[in-house]
Amino acid sequence: MADLYLKALEAERKSLWAACRLKGLPKGTPERLRIEELDTLLAEHNANKAGAKKAGAKKAGPAK
Repeated sequence: MADLYLKALEAERKSLWAACRLKGLPKGTPERLRIEELDTLLAEHNANKAGAKKAGAKKAGPAK
């Protein structure tokens, strides 16, 4: 199943990054700060997703 939250975060980050590059915005602008915030949200989401996969694998046990 598609991870819509992940796709939304990535799309927002990609859009903001393109705008920052186009406008030549320096660090410290609200757009660049939002990109940093999105990076942390993406990292947390990926860590939670990886942790959930490991927990699911432990519950399922070895495959026969």
